[in-house]
Amino acid sequence: MAVTTAPERPVAPARAPARRVRRRRPTAWIFAGPAAVLFALFFAYPLGASLVQSFTAEEAGTTRWAGLDQYRRMIDDPVFLKSLLNTGAILAIQVPVMIGLALVLAVLLNQSWLRFRGTWRAVYFLPAVTTLVAYAVVFQVLLKTDGGLVNQILGAVGIGEIDWLNSPTWARISLIVSLTWRWTGYNAVILLAGLQAIGKEQYEAAAIDGAGTLSTYVRVILPQLRPVVLFCVITSTIGTLQLFDENYVLTRGGPDDATLTPVLYLYRVGFQQFDFGYAAAIAWVVVLLIAAISALQYLAFGRERRR
Repeated sequence: MAVTTAPERPVAPARAPARRVRRRRPTAWIFAGPAAVLFALFFAYPLGASLVQSFTAEEAGTTRWAGLDQYRRMIDDPVFLKSLLNTGAILAIQVPVMIGLALVLAVLLNQSWLRFRGTWRAVYFLPAVTTLVAYAVVFQVLLKTDGGLVNQILGAVGIGEIDWLNSPTWARISLIVSLTWRWTGYNAVILLAGLQAIGKEQYEAAAIDGAGTLSTYVRVILPQLRPVVLFCVITSTIGTLQLFDENYVLTRGGPDDATLTPVLYLYRVGFQQFDFGYAAAIAWVVVLLIAAISALQYLAFGRERRR
């Protein structure tokens, strides 16, 4: 006669003593508390206060609730609209040129035949650690109409002087060139890290299939590098939409507001005209623009295309 035995019940894991669990919570708050307090004081509160302030207006020394008046005011503000157009023009030219140059530079820095690769990488990354004001002042000196080094070189080769910082078109070009000089090496290093994460077998497989160098990079390497390129594009777009230091030092937003950007206009409105409600509204519009454009870029290029 077979003897049946009852199945053994799984042994439940031993629970930590309730006293030990209670002790962990105060310890966690002791370490996280200072960071949480600093976040609340210097980020969360100013963010909320600026949002509330964007719905107010100053009249005769008193603050009144204005609702959406400050946001409607922007629609009829030609200076603000011009600052948006300026930023859009700079963004449409500077970011693609810079990312293209950074990609070419990353490919060159990744070549095994290049000597002193570490030195070259450091040299191209150095502009990124230069302070914004310092490098803008350097470009201001280089691009001076009278006595600037660039005009001296142009004169030596028989080209006339160019009024770099006092002509609307050349002022925009000067700003684009200075931004490209500073951030190309930074993006090249990020793209270089993405290239080095791709295994050598990818190149070897493409060579076995008969693909040339250009075809290998366009059809094999670049699709795998797309997330890194997207990251560089989005961060560069955010930086351009927040542009302030370079155009403030180089041109003060001129000539004729040709290099005025929303953040520089925000500075004028808030700290020169003391219209803080309107300045706060401009700041939030810039935030919404950054979020919208970044989301569109991600939706357009961030997802794999379905076949």
